[in-house]
Amino acid sequence: MPELAFFSGTMDCGKSTLALQIGHNRSARGLQGVIFTRDDRAGEGKLSSRLGLVTEAVEAAPGMDLYAYLVDQMSKGGRVDYVIVDEAQFLAPEQIDQLARVVDELGLDVFAFGITTDFRTKLFPGSQRLIELADRIEALQVEALCWCGARATHNARTVGGEMVVEGEQVVVGDVNRSPQEVGYEVLCRRHHRRRMTSGAAHAAAISPDVLPVNHA
Repeated sequence: MPELAFFSGTMDCGKSTLALQIGHNRSARGLQGVIFTRDDRAGEGKLSSRLGLVTEAVEAAPGMDLYAYLVDQMSKGGRVDYVIVDEAQFLAPEQIDQLARVVDELGLDVFAFGITTDFRTKLFPGSQRLIELADRIEALQVEALCWCGARATHNARTVGGEMVVEGEQVVVGDVNRSPQEVGYEVLCRRHHRRRMTSGAAHAAAISPDVLPVNHA
Protein backbone atom coordinates (compact mmCIF):
# COMPACT_ATOMS: atom_id res chain seq x y z
CA MET A 1 0.00 0.00 0.00
CA PRO A 2 1.29 3.51 -0.74
CA GLU A 3 2.13 5.57 2.33
CA LEU A 4 3.04 9.00 3.59
CA ALA A 5 6.31 8.54 5.47
CA PHE A 6 7.90 11.24 7.60
CA PHE A 7 11.63 10.99 8.33
CA SER A 8 12.57 13.43 11.06
CA GLY A 9 15.58 14.49 13.07
CA THR A 10 17.74 17.44 13.98
CA MET A 11 20.01 19.23 11.56
CA ASP A 12 23.13 17.25 10.60
CA CYS A 13 21.40 13.86 10.93
CA GLY A 14 21.50 13.05 7.22
CA LYS A 15 17.92 13.82 6.13
CA SER A 16 18.81 15.27 2.74
CA THR A 17 21.42 12.57 2.14
CA LEU A 18 18.79 9.87 2.73
CA ALA A 19 16.32 11.71 0.48
CA LEU A 20 18.92 11.71 -2.30
CA GLN A 21 19.68 8.02 -1.67
CA ILE A 22 16.02 7.04 -1.89
CA GLY A 23 15.71 8.91 -5.17
CA HIS A 24 18.88 7.29 -6.54
CA ASN A 25 17.79 3.78 -5.57
CA ARG A 26 14.42 4.16 -7.27
CA SER A 27 15.77 5.81 -10.40
CA ALA A 28 18.28 2.96 -10.70
CA ARG A 29 15.28 0.60 -10.92
CA GLY A 30 13.73 2.62 -13.72
CA LEU A 31 11.26 4.54 -11.56
CA GLN A 32 10.64 8.25 -12.01
CA GLY A 33 9.83 10.60 -9.19
CA VAL A 34 9.16 14.23 -8.41
CA ILE A 35 11.29 15.95 -5.78
CA PHE A 36 9.90 18.96 -3.92
CA THR A 37 11.95 21.17 -1.65
CA ARG A 38 11.72 24.55 0.05
CA ASP A 39 14.50 27.01 0.89
CA ASP A 40 17.38 24.58 0.33
CA ARG A 41 20.86 25.81 1.25
CA ALA A 42 21.95 25.39 -2.39
CA GLY A 43 19.26 27.74 -3.68
CA GLU A 44 15.83 27.59 -5.26
CA GLY A 45 14.88 24.34 -6.96
CA LYS A 46 17.75 22.33 -5.45
CA LEU A 47 18.01 19.40 -3.08
CA SER A 48 21.45 19.24 -1.52
CA SER A 49 23.21 17.51 1.34
CA ARG A 50 26.15 18.72 3.41
CA LEU A 51 28.19 15.91 1.84
CA GLY A 52 28.21 17.93 -1.38
CA LEU A 53 25.53 15.95 -3.25
CA VAL A 54 22.93 17.97 -5.13
CA THR A 55 20.09 17.37 -7.59
CA GLU A 56 17.38 19.39 -9.28
CA ALA A 57 14.05 19.75 -7.50
CA VAL A 58 10.75 21.60 -7.73
CA GLU A 59 10.52 24.56 -5.36
CA ALA A 60 7.38 24.11 -3.28
CA ALA A 61 6.55 27.80 -3.05
CA PRO A 62 4.04 29.16 -0.51
CA GLY A 63 0.50 28.69 -1.84
CA MET A 64 1.54 26.05 -4.37
CA ASP A 65 -0.92 23.14 -4.65
CA LEU A 66 1.35 20.08 -4.68
CA TYR A 67 -1.49 17.69 -5.53
CA ALA A 68 -2.61 19.83 -8.48
CA TYR A 69 0.98 20.11 -9.72
CA LEU A 70 1.36 16.32 -9.83
CA VAL A 71 -2.03 15.81 -11.47
CA ASP A 72 -1.06 18.36 -14.12
CA GLN A 73 2.25 16.61 -14.79
CA MET A 74 0.56 13.24 -15.10
CA SER A 75 -2.24 14.56 -17.30
CA LYS A 76 0.41 15.82 -19.73
CA GLY A 77 1.87 12.33 -20.00
CA GLY A 78 4.55 12.70 -17.36
CA ARG A 79 5.38 9.62 -15.35
CA VAL A 80 5.39 9.87 -11.56
CA ASP A 81 6.10 6.76 -9.50
CA TYR A 82 6.91 8.39 -6.15
CA VAL A 83 7.34 11.76 -4.47
CA ILE A 84 10.17 13.04 -2.27
CA VAL A 85 9.79 16.19 -0.17
CA ASP A 86 12.78 17.72 1.59
CA GLU A 87 12.64 20.57 4.12
CA ALA A 88 9.05 19.52 4.72
CA GLN A 89 8.91 21.49 7.95
CA PHE A 90 8.65 24.67 5.88
CA LEU A 91 5.46 23.56 4.10
CA ALA A 92 2.08 24.91 5.14
CA PRO A 93 -0.30 22.46 6.86
CA GLU A 94 -2.60 22.54 3.81
CA GLN A 95 0.32 21.43 1.63
CA ILE A 96 0.83 18.44 3.93
CA ASP A 97 -2.87 17.66 3.45
CA GLN A 98 -2.22 17.75 -0.30
CA LEU A 99 0.59 15.20 0.11
CA ALA A 100 -1.78 12.89 2.00
CA ARG A 101 -4.23 13.27 -0.88
CA VAL A 102 -1.45 12.29 -3.31
CA VAL A 103 -1.05 9.02 -1.40
CA ASP A 104 -4.76 8.30 -1.06
CA GLU A 105 -6.02 9.35 -4.49
CA LEU A 106 -3.00 8.96 -6.79
CA GLY A 107 -1.59 5.87 -5.09
CA LEU A 108 1.94 7.25 -4.81
CA ASP A 109 4.44 6.83 -2.01
CA VAL A 110 5.44 10.17 -0.49
CA PHE A 111 8.71 10.39 1.44
CA ALA A 112 8.89 13.60 3.50
CA PHE A 113 12.02 14.74 5.30
CA GLY A 114 12.28 17.52 7.84
CA ILE A 115 13.22 18.72 11.29
CA THR A 116 10.49 18.59 13.90
CA THR A 117 11.07 21.65 16.08
CA ASP A 118 12.48 25.11 15.51
CA PHE A 119 15.17 27.01 17.41
CA ARG A 120 12.61 27.81 20.12
CA THR A 121 11.82 24.08 20.57
CA LYS A 122 8.36 24.68 19.05
CA LEU A 123 6.87 22.42 16.41
CA PHE A 124 6.97 23.66 12.84
CA PRO A 125 3.39 23.73 11.47
CA GLY A 126 4.37 21.47 8.57
CA SER A 127 6.02 18.94 10.88
CA GLN A 128 3.07 19.01 13.25
CA ARG A 129 0.68 18.21 10.41
CA LEU A 130 2.94 15.40 9.22
CA ILE A 131 2.93 13.89 12.70
CA GLU A 132 -0.86 14.06 12.64
CA LEU A 133 -1.28 12.51 9.18
CA ALA A 134 1.73 10.32 8.37
CA ASP A 135 1.28 6.58 7.97
CA ARG A 136 4.82 6.11 9.25
CA ILE A 137 7.17 8.32 11.27
CA GLU A 138 10.83 7.45 11.52
CA ALA A 139 13.59 9.11 13.52
CA LEU A 140 16.78 9.02 11.50
CA GLN A 141 19.45 6.76 12.92
CA VAL A 142 22.47 8.98 12.26
CA GLU A 143 22.86 10.88 15.52
CA ALA A 144 23.97 14.47 15.39
CA LEU A 145 26.22 15.43 18.30
CA CYS A 146 26.30 18.46 20.56
CA TRP A 147 29.67 20.15 21.05
CA CYS A 148 29.91 18.33 24.41
CA GLY A 149 29.67 14.93 22.71
CA ALA A 150 26.14 14.12 23.87
CA ARG A 151 23.35 13.31 21.43
CA ALA A 152 22.01 16.54 19.92
CA THR A 153 18.24 16.87 20.21
CA HIS A 154 17.65 20.60 19.72
CA ASN A 155 18.33 23.13 16.98
CA ALA A 156 19.81 26.46 18.04
CA ARG A 157 19.93 29.72 16.08
CA THR A 158 22.81 32.14 16.43
CA VAL A 159 23.05 35.75 15.32
CA GLY A 160 26.47 37.33 15.41
CA GLY A 161 27.71 34.28 17.26
CA GLU A 162 25.12 34.60 20.06
CA MET A 163 22.29 32.13 20.57
CA VAL A 164 18.82 33.66 20.24
CA VAL A 165 15.41 32.30 21.24
CA GLU A 166 13.17 34.96 19.70
CA GLY A 167 12.47 35.98 16.12
CA GLU A 168 10.81 34.73 12.95
CA GLN A 169 10.37 30.97 12.86
CA VAL A 170 11.94 30.62 9.41
CA VAL A 171 15.21 32.40 8.66
CA VAL A 172 17.45 30.66 6.17
CA GLY A 173 20.96 30.02 7.43
CA ASP A 174 23.37 27.12 7.76
CA VAL A 175 25.73 25.42 10.15
CA ASN A 176 28.59 26.58 7.90
CA ARG A 177 28.49 30.33 8.31
CA SER A 178 30.66 33.25 9.38
CA PRO A 179 30.26 34.36 13.02
CA GLN A 180 28.42 37.54 12.00
CA GLU A 181 25.70 35.76 10.01
CA VAL A 182 22.54 33.94 11.02
CA GLY A 183 23.58 30.37 11.68
CA TYR A 184 22.41 27.17 13.30
CA GLU A 185 23.92 24.64 15.64
CA VAL A 186 22.65 21.40 17.13
CA LEU A 187 22.79 21.06 20.90
CA CYS A 188 21.77 18.62 23.61
CA ARG A 189 18.81 19.71 25.70
CA ARG A 190 20.79 20.90 28.69
CA HIS A 191 23.08 23.12 26.66
CA HIS A 192 20.15 24.47 24.64
CA ARG A 193 18.41 25.36 27.91
CA ARG A 194 21.58 27.11 29.10
CA ARG A 195 22.11 28.78 25.71
CA MET A 196 25.61 27.34 25.72
CA THR A 197 26.77 27.00 22.12
CA SER A 198 30.19 25.72 21.12
CA GLY A 199 31.37 29.29 20.65
CA ALA A 200 30.15 30.35 24.07
CA ALA A 201 31.74 27.30 25.68
CA HIS A 202 35.04 27.97 23.92
CA ALA A 203 34.98 31.62 24.97
CA ALA A 204 34.33 30.64 28.57
CA ALA A 205 36.93 27.86 28.38
CA ILE A 206 34.71 25.47 30.31
CA SER A 207 34.35 21.70 30.21
CA PRO A 208 31.13 20.07 28.89
CA ASP A 209 30.11 19.22 32.47
CA VAL A 210 30.35 22.76 33.83
CA LEU A 211 27.20 24.76 33.25
CA PRO A 212 26.69 28.48 33.87
CA VAL A 213 24.04 29.50 36.35
CA ASN A 214 20.98 30.96 34.67
CA HIS A 215 19.25 33.47 36.94
CA ALA A 216 16.50 34.23 34.43
